[in-house]
Amino acid sequence: MGRCVYTGIHEPDHPTADDLGFRGDVLDLVRELGPTVVRYPGGNFVSGYRWEDGIGPREGRPRRLDLAWRSWESNQVGVDEFVAWCRAAGTEPMMAVNLGTRGVREAVELLEYCNHPGGTAWSDLRRAHGAERPHDIRVWCLGNELDGPWQIGQKTAWEYGRLAAETGHAMRRVDPRIELVACGSSHSSMPTFASWEATVLAECYDVVDHVSLHSYQDPLGRTLGDHLASGVGLDRAIDAVVATADHVGARLRSRKRLGVSVDEWNVWYQSRFPGEASLEWAEARPLIEDTYDVADAAVVGSMLITLLRHADRVRLACQAQLVNVIAPIRTEAGGPAWRQTIFHPFAQAARHARGEVLRVEPQVGCYDTAEHGEVPLLDATATHDIETGALTVLAVNRSTDEPLTVRADARAFAGHRLVAATTLAADDVRSTLTAADQHSVAPAPNATARFEDGRLTVVLPPVSWNVVRLEPAGAPQP
Repeated sequence: MGRCVYTGIHEPDHPTADDLGFRGDVLDLVRELGPTVVRYPGGNFVSGYRWEDGIGPREGRPRRLDLAWRSWESNQVGVDEFVAWCRAAGTEPMMAVNLGTRGVREAVELLEYCNHPGGTAWSDLRRAHGAERPHDIRVWCLGNELDGPWQIGQKTAWEYGRLAAETGHAMRRVDPRIELVACGSSHSSMPTFASWEATVLAECYDVVDHVSLHSYQDPLGRTLGDHLASGVGLDRAIDAVVATADHVGARLRSRKRLGVSVDEWNVWYQSRFPGEASLEWAEARPLIEDTYDVADAAVVGSMLITLLRHADRVRLACQAQLVNVIAPIRTEAGGPAWRQTIFHPFAQAARHARGEVLRVEPQVGCYDTAEHGEVPLLDATATHDIETGALTVLAVNRSTDEPLTVRADARAFAGHRLVAATTLAADDVRSTLTAADQHSVAPAPNATARFEDGRLTVVLPPVSWNVVRLEPAGAPQP
């Protein structure tokens, strides 16, 4: 989509490009960001995609029309390049199959190409293309947003549920170790939300491991306070999907409990986009390259907290997208790459929110919102890494004008010491980062943090993302 791949992660003529044409400056930022799984090809694109076009010698690959975004697809990056990029980035590939315009056979053949060791036509073709060992892709999405009228090959819930079941059964015969994700609703505002999941899962519950949920938050048309409450909408959507899935499981008398894959989520200024029908045909055009501010970073932080709070059922989550298109990383063709404000909450959570998620029950005042009613001023969670003993507190102050003093009883960690406390905030919540100004907004030390006698105290500025880290007193200094 847009410049996510071409001039995003892949630009052979860029000064930092490697032998496969991948930008080294972007790879460095992705490693710093720290995603552990990347979904591909994902999005509306996959519903018209022929994966065979992107394998073999690049000079022989066909150019195709991408009907989703009215662009020409060169296929210079395909499955083998994507997996090689994942290995270089230190992340795990998550593959989506086309169930919009294709079906069981094409999905099975792609899985055979990727995961079968050898001795068959497709696995031997992979080996001939230079990948001697299987790609061993573990997680597979059974299509994308097929409830949406914008999707190429939209399905009814029953049609999709049957196709997902049939495809999943066949794929498991090729590789029984894989995990499968069924398409849930494209958004919780869809008129068929929950009923779509109920019908789909009635057909494929025993075949799949997870059901997807997509959640985009549009700041336009909302007050700042309502925008900052976006995590509440995601929280309720997750609860609804879990309740629906468990209801289907109960009807089927199944002991199995499905996970939730929030495999598209982010802030997106969606109402600015006039729709794909407005686009002229082009190749790798700039598309939906939103510039994010401090308030958006706080919302992304709150959504991360929501995902962690549901870690008992949310097994996968992918911020969409990675580069340029509604993304934490931006690039200029032939030029620099830089972090957006929303880069920092993801990077800090990926680095520090390890181990078990603790149940945190703040006692805090609320404020009124038009969309969600009363919403707590503080959004917070904490994680405990059993291996290292580290305790990490993640917190967002949703107040638009007042600091918030947080006092936490952590006497179970009385032997710990305060390692670091950082805050991302600004006097102007509309502050952004650009190629010319890449460092003015970033997490900075919060000098108000204190940890004494097992009690943590810290002051959070208005509209802020905050991380506080404690470690056992005997742990080595960072």
